Amino acid sequence: MKEITADKNLIAYCGLYCGSCKSYLKDKCPGCHENNKAGWCKIRACNIEHGYQSCADCKDFTDVMECKKFNNFMSKIFAVLFKSDRKACIAMIRESGYEGFARFMAENKLQSIKRN
Repeated sequence: MKEITADKNLIAYCGLYCGSCKSYLKDKCPGCHENNKAGWCKIRACNIEHGYQSCADCKDFTDVMECKKFNNFMSKIFAVLFKSDRKACIAMIRESGYEGFARFMAENKLQSIKRN
């Protein structure tokens, strides 16, 4: 099993941190940026189309929750099931930068910032 490390390249387009994900750590997933099987993900497609590293780079929405691709039905279910706050992840990336976010997530062994 891989070790959790701070790597900005392991930040998913939606703000999750692949570097702490069990599937990534067990070599069952290459991480969001390398997962060519994730062609179904509209967030991933939008970021690739615009050349963004994540939704934190988006120029169209200052509040990512206004984006229908980011804030869709499936993301709401995911948020409830996993107590995930991807909006907080994007806000932290914008505030701390990619390296700071990756470091925080790795040190705390988090895939996502938890919702309160």
